[in-house]
Amino acid sequence: MPEPQRKTVHDLLAEARAGLDRISPAELSVLLGAVASAGTGRLRVIDIRSRDQREANGIIEGSEPIDPLVLEWRIDGASGFAEGTAADFDDRLVIVCNEGYSSSLAAARLQDLGFGNATDLDGGMAGWKSHGLPVIPPPAAGAETAG
Repeated sequence: MPEPQRKTVHDLLAEARAGLDRISPAELSVLLGAVASAGTGRLRVIDIRSRDQREANGIIEGSEPIDPLVLEWRIDGASGFAEGTAADFDDRLVIVCNEGYSSSLAAARLQDLGFGNATDLDGGMAGWKSHGLPVIPPPAAGAETAG
């Protein structure tokens, strides 16, 4: 039996990003403004950082916290565990993590499930903040859909 080909985390990340049209912090800021002013559009910003990271660094206004361990279950309505968080296949899903690594892997998994408009925020929340874009405090514990 041949030895399985080993991949590194860098290989996985490169494969994930090859299929993503990653969005810059400036682009996301413009999109959020356009959706807010038009009152239409299916743009969802999903924050997969831990509660501690959200409390320490704030959140992007309107983002939805979902634990990365249950992300696919919460987004895929066919899972039986979406509980009001399911996405439509044509929704634009922007996944946010701390620095833009875990979010790339998560967005690629969502694309594998058929959510072709899933992508991630290039640079994550650190990139957002380094561009001087606004952050707000997270909602009080218990008011989230994290898990």
